[in-house]
Amino acid sequence: MTGKIIKGIAGFYYVSVAGSGIYACKARGIFRKDRKKPLVGDQVEIEVLDEQDKEANLVQILPRRNALIRPAVANVDQAMILFALHDPDPDAMLLDRFLVTMEKQQIPSLLCFNKTDLADDEEISRWMERYAGCGYDVFTIRAEKEEGTEALRQRLAGKTTVVAGPSGVGKSTLTNVLMRTAHMETGTLSEKLKRGKNTTRHAELVPLDDTTFFCDTPGFTALEMPAMECEELASCFPEFRPYLQRCRFPDCAHLHEPDCAVQEACAGGEIAVERYEHYRRFYEELKEAERRRFR
Repeated sequence: MTGKIIKGIAGFYYVSVAGSGIYACKARGIFRKDRKKPLVGDQVEIEVLDEQDKEANLVQILPRRNALIRPAVANVDQAMILFALHDPDPDAMLLDRFLVTMEKQQIPSLLCFNKTDLADDEEISRWMERYAGCGYDVFTIRAEKEEGTEALRQRLAGKTTVVAGPSGVGKSTLTNVLMRTAHMETGTLSEKLKRGKNTTRHAELVPLDDTTFFCDTPGFTALEMPAMECEELASCFPEFRPYLQRCRFPDCAHLHEPDCAVQEACAGGEIAVERYEHYRRFYEELKEAERRRFR
């Protein structure tokens, strides 16, 4: 029987099997012997021990398409970067760190701004235009009142989506709304997973239906740049890509070089100044990390 790990805690892995429910599984010793650690999101084969009590052994981990370190989750189809428009105010640099992290992993991202009632139309438009201009799909919602959540739910349908964003932006509220909208059998799930109202402290996949999973993750207030070479950074900014082959020098860092197409695009308003400044900051961070490695 094949299913997806949706939670791992205290040595148990909870596996969702389409049409059959959720099984509490112990991993066989072979995983420890081979130094293989099952991750939330893994597609696995299980051996049912007790169908009534939904107990099973986890016997094989199927090949992964991708895997994130933080949160520790595998086989992600897309990322949703969730920020509030106010309370807390959006940190644009942190937002761009999340986007760069997902671009490095080649995981498609969409942006969602919550608490639309706390911002005026001009401010909402400014955030939407900045990131839509980079090629990202942008959603605005008021999760507490379930405004805008239906269009978002349709975008999540049939995919495993990992959510990234700082604390206090409404991830738990949005998760609860999506669960209610999907008409989940929450009683059985809550008992099996022991979900409470406390802040989430580990990666967990919330099944909205048999094919749609929403990764509920801890809130992040800081994020280091992913490990990469400085030369890779520019390609993690989608709006830079049309200009990367137009620079005079093939190894252009897009900082101070003459005839740099990226700098010219920024000066001409085709690339947002703040995004470009974040690129410069991230580049320096990577350079500093490189210098430390070779000391």
